[in-house]
Amino acid sequence: MTQNRYSRQILFDGIGEEGQQKINRKSALIIGMGALGTHLAEGLVRAGIGKLYIVDRDYIEYSNLQRQTLFTEADARQQMPKVIAAQHALQAIREDLEIVPFIENVDGTFLNRIVPEVDLVLDATDNFETRMMINDVAYALEKPWIYGGVVRSTYVEAAFIPGQTPCFQCLIPQIPAMNLTCDTVGVIQPAVTMATSLQLRDALKILTDTPFTPRLTYGDIWEGTHQAFGFGRMQRASCPTCGEHPEYPYLHHSPTNYAALCGRDTVQYQREGLTYDQLVDYLTSRHMVYRTNGYLLQFEYGGYRIVAFQNGRLLIHGMREVEQAKKLIHQLFG
Repeated sequence: MTQNRYSRQILFDGIGEEGQQKINRKSALIIGMGALGTHLAEGLVRAGIGKLYIVDRDYIEYSNLQRQTLFTEADARQQMPKVIAAQHALQAIREDLEIVPFIENVDGTFLNRIVPEVDLVLDATDNFETRMMINDVAYALEKPWIYGGVVRSTYVEAAFIPGQTPCFQCLIPQIPAMNLTCDTVGVIQPAVTMATSLQLRDALKILTDTPFTPRLTYGDIWEGTHQAFGFGRMQRASCPTCGEHPEYPYLHHSPTNYAALCGRDTVQYQREGLTYDQLVDYLTSRHMVYRTNGYLLQFEYGGYRIVAFQNGRLLIHGMREVEQAKKLIHQLFG
């Protein structure tokens, strides 16, 4: 790898030669490979990150292409898993990149396994519960993490550094409500760019060991509003994550077998012990038609489209209620 490709970044006195070398040696985990995640991944790879871990549970659809920058129409046609398509695109940017993709649902077990391996965690999810797990694991393991959120034309960002800043739980009352999702009210690309620009700024500071005071930043790119304030004095002594007696309530959290995906008209089902090959054999023995691209397969049952991943995780599309999903799975597998 030649440092010449980073010459303009090295010329910036906030990074310099020493900072660039640190970036080249560091690693990061990006949780979610949608709009935020694809922007973050490309930014870190072009900046010279040494090793990148990426995780996402989903595959590419045409509606993703408006804002998820690493993907193409061919990826959507083939319904490629997001992390696999992202891996191919990122390797095309940098052949020397060490990248580790996971087609998984993020839970406490996953985070406890992977977070110890990285220097920085970046939140690119749209899920509050996952953020709470990230927060607990990061503070338990003393790893910095950077929160980012976007919906409609609004954006929000903050970096959390264990031992230096209050945690996400302490800040929740001050964070603008982001309980809406892109699937229900939409999002525009400039809002994504604002959130990820702020996340990448703080990521570069953390990766280069540059001292700074994290701030909560939020705004509305459509309306032209932008605000930022420090939160160093907001720590609560009673906080279960960063207080005087931390308990990390989300540290060992694992999801239930069934979960309705917000705004997606989709229920996720995780069947313990079900393998990809077993599902293929099952469908074949019952003469059920299915399609596969090598990473996932899809078939129809009971009027619903079902997508299955290699680890036994199923997405039941066109369904909102968990109880409906339970009935369908019982009819399908007994």
